[in-house]
Amino acid sequence: MPKEKKTVASRLQGFVSEFGSDIFSTDNKVLICKVCETKVSSEKRFSISQHIASDKHVRGVQRFKRKEGNKNIQLLVPSISKKSEYNLDLCKAMLAANIPLNKLSNPQFRSFLENYTMKDTPVESTLRLGYVDKCYIDTVNEIKEKVNGKKIWISMDETTDVEGRYIVSTIIGTLLHDSPGEIFLLNIDQLEKANHSTICKALDKSLLLLRPDGIQYDNVLLFVTDAAPYMTKAARTLQSFYTKMIHLTCMAHGLHRVAEEIRSQFGNVDDLVANVKQVFRKCPYRIQYFRNEAPDLPLPPSPVITRWGTWLTAASYYCTHFETIKRIVESFDESDAVAIKKSKNVFKLQQLQANLIYIKSNFDCLPIAITRLQEQSFLLSEGLKIVEEIQDTFTKLEGHHGIEIKKKLKYVLDKNIGYNIIRKISKVLSGEEDNIANLDLPDDMTANDLLYFKYAPLTSADVERSFSMLKNLLVDNRRSFKLENIKKMLIIQCNFIKCSQLNLCPDECQTVSDKCQIDPDECQTVSDKCQIDPDECQTVSDKCQTEISNEKCGRYNKYSFHDFLIQSVTYIETQPSNKEYFEPKGTLDKQIKMDNKKK
Repeated sequence: MPKEKKTVASRLQGFVSEFGSDIFSTDNKVLICKVCETKVSSEKRFSISQHIASDKHVRGVQRFKRKEGNKNIQLLVPSISKKSEYNLDLCKAMLAANIPLNKLSNPQFRSFLENYTMKDTPVESTLRLGYVDKCYIDTVNEIKEKVNGKKIWISMDETTDVEGRYIVSTIIGTLLHDSPGEIFLLNIDQLEKANHSTICKALDKSLLLLRPDGIQYDNVLLFVTDAAPYMTKAARTLQSFYTKMIHLTCMAHGLHRVAEEIRSQFGNVDDLVANVKQVFRKCPYRIQYFRNEAPDLPLPPSPVITRWGTWLTAASYYCTHFETIKRIVESFDESDAVAIKKSKNVFKLQQLQANLIYIKSNFDCLPIAITRLQEQSFLLSEGLKIVEEIQDTFTKLEGHHGIEIKKKLKYVLDKNIGYNIIRKISKVLSGEEDNIANLDLPDDMTANDLLYFKYAPLTSADVERSFSMLKNLLVDNRRSFKLENIKKMLIIQCNFIKCSQLNLCPDECQTVSDKCQIDPDECQTVSDKCQIDPDECQTVSDKCQTEISNEKCGRYNKYSFHDFLIQSVTYIETQPSNKEYFEPKGTLDKQIKMDNKKK
């Protein structure tokens, strides 16, 4: 009588019995290694023996042996059709925290992860080839879900990266009538050249990511850009298709143009700022001398023309510390550097100090206003009030310089047609305006659409933040990135799906500074000195005026990898104890004895 062939289920159950249920498990279809959390080929017995002898399996056995007596992690059989959740979370956390994936090749880092997560850490190529795309797709799908069917605003800008490529960034945000909306980096793309036609194509291409079946033109209500001529021309072209869209040029850019006019009016102050900056640049001896002579005084600022308001801040610094800076600079030998000689000549000008006083007394409010306008999630009326306060201050200016600066501010605001429309909409929302017919709205815009401008932005600062993150990504030793990979990494980094707003530096986060009344050294949210249960701690509830939950706070990227580690270790410690698993029987004992003999 012929020998009856075993079924797959019975053969797999036989392997589990032979090698030990503490190592293998089965769902009667595939054989799973519990130690490695992976599928094992079960066509031949040799394949199973080969897996048991592999380095990965041996390391897993040793990790569990070292942890004997501790609380155990409950091993679940993973779904074979899905990727490893641990690898996915690790990849997402490292990309969100801007940690290069090649750091996984560091032995100390790998050992740390394996010891505290009790998982076999993947190599860099595994994450790069198998998980980066998955993280990117999940992030884009999350954006689609949150934006679907909502009114949105769009902000775009173009920059040139370190490789000389024209890079355009597209930011979108939701417009809600009762609360601030969410902000997302939607796309990063390369342009052949920067002109109005390429900007129009880039916008359509970005919005097609949200709805591949067609763009919802009527949902786009606001388009925020800088005042570059090709951007304004692109906006006029786009308004033929996006018939409800209002084009607003960034108010922070506008105020910065006024600051540039102030700089051009005071050439002697500009010479002072530029030359003293060069005196202390890359000169440790002079820097140390300055610190010895004025230990409580910060070094002279190094303003950058393209950074909003930094020149005015520097002028204010020189006004406040004029005599000290003059004494220190005049003590240097002018033969050491040309900048020293020029600085001494500028300090001899009689009108210099008077000009500095004039700038500080009349324009000190401008950098503060620019900084306030860059904040997120405030009412439209609050942003407009900041601009109106600047207008009121400038109406009091007198003299030749004051008249020219007033003209510049008026020119900037009058040319910004979108600003004047937005200002009228704000008056309707606040009850100051009763007649909607006087608003000069786009033809297709309805009265119901006006409700969504309550938290509309006035600046394109979020685009500038994305460019800062691009610069941080493309450091000198990370220049081999293809643009497609840059796009994926930036979108994951800027849109970590647990949170709702574009990344901000933790130093800017109001959660643990101005709005919190608790000493940071004692606050559970920023340290581990507090022994109170976080669920009962008042520092994150009654005494703190800021919502810091993942759903509200957008200051997240610097902490996402920290959260990943905490979650992994906490999961291990909270699982029920299972001493039998840490007391291997059968094959597991034999394997350990064999390893000891080999050593």
